[in-house]
Amino acid sequence: MSLRKLLGSALAGVGGIVALNRRLRSRAGALPPALDGRQAEYRWRGIDVAYTEAGDPEDPDLVLLHGLNAAGSSGEFRELFDALAADYHVIAPDLPGFGRSGRPPLNYSSTLYTEFVDDFLAEFDSPAVIASSLTAAYTLGAITEGRNDHAISDLLLICPTAVAGPQPPKQWLRELIRAPVVGEGLFNLIASKPSIRYFNADHGYYDPTKVTEEWQDYEWQTAHQPNARFAPASFISGYLNSEVDLAESIRSLDAPTTIVWGRDADITPLSDGRALADEADATLVVFDRALLLPHVEFPEQFLDVVDDWVDADAAAEPTTN
Repeated sequence: MSLRKLLGSALAGVGGIVALNRRLRSRAGALPPALDGRQAEYRWRGIDVAYTEAGDPEDPDLVLLHGLNAAGSSGEFRELFDALAADYHVIAPDLPGFGRSGRPPLNYSSTLYTEFVDDFLAEFDSPAVIASSLTAAYTLGAITEGRNDHAISDLLLICPTAVAGPQPPKQWLRELIRAPVVGEGLFNLIASKPSIRYFNADHGYYDPTKVTEEWQDYEWQTAHQPNARFAPASFISGYLNSEVDLAESIRSLDAPTTIVWGRDADITPLSDGRALADEADATLVVFDRALLLPHVEFPEQFLDVVDDWVDADAAAEPTTN
C-alpha cells in the first residue's frame, strides 16, 4: 500500500471516530436530574456542583455522597431519597465531574474530592452522612484531616474502600482516555450500554433484574455528556485512590459509624469489611444476596438501618435478607 493510501485510510478512520463521537453526544442530549426534589447548585472553585435536596429544612441534615464509576451520579440513592426526605433534610450532590455537575477537563485526584467533601459538609451544621465506596475514603479524610471543623452526627459507609484502581496509578492510561478523538472513542466503548450492563450484572447487583432498563439508559446518558471522560479517566487509571487509613480515621471519630456490606461483593469482599469493622471498632451490617449496592437492592431494609442509626458500640453483625 502506498503512503498516500495509508494516510488516507488513517484519516478516514479518525474521521469515522469523530463522527461517531459527535453522534453519541447528540443522542445523549441534556441530562435531567436523577432525583426528584429541589434542584440547586453549589459553586466550588469555579465548578457548578448540582445537588438535589428534599424534606423539611428544619429536620436534621443528611448528606448522601455517591460512589465513583464511569456513570456515577447521585441517582445511586434513587431508591432511598424520597423515603429519607420524610424524616431528614436530604442533600445529594453530583460530585464534580459527574452527573449534572460541571465537568472541566481537570486531572481529577483524590485530594480534589476530599477537599470538595470537606467544603461541602462545612455548609451544614452537624449533618449525618452516608458515603459509598471510594467516596467513603474522601469523607473520612475530610472529617479527620480537612481544613474545616466537622461535627458529624452519624456516619454510614457503604462498602468503603480507599483503592479502586491500579497501584501505582498508570499515567499512560489516564492520558490515553483524556486524549481527544481516540480517548473519547475509547471511553465511549467503556461506557457503552453493553459495558454498563456487564458491570451492573458482574459487580453491582446480585440480582441484575433489580436494575431497570430506564436506569441503565440514564447511566449511558450521563456517561455521554460533554467532558464525561475526564473524571473517570482518573478513576480508571488509579489517580482517585486515597491514602487515608480507613480504620484509623473511623476510630478517631466522635460520631457513631456503621459499615454496610453486601455479602457477595467481590471487588471489595466481605472479608475486608469484617477486618475493617474489627480494627475500627465499628458496627458491621451485612446484607445477604447483595454486592456493591445493597442500598439499591434492599432499600426498605437499608432504611431500617438508617432509621435506627445502628449503635456504633454494638458488636453484633446483623444479617438482612
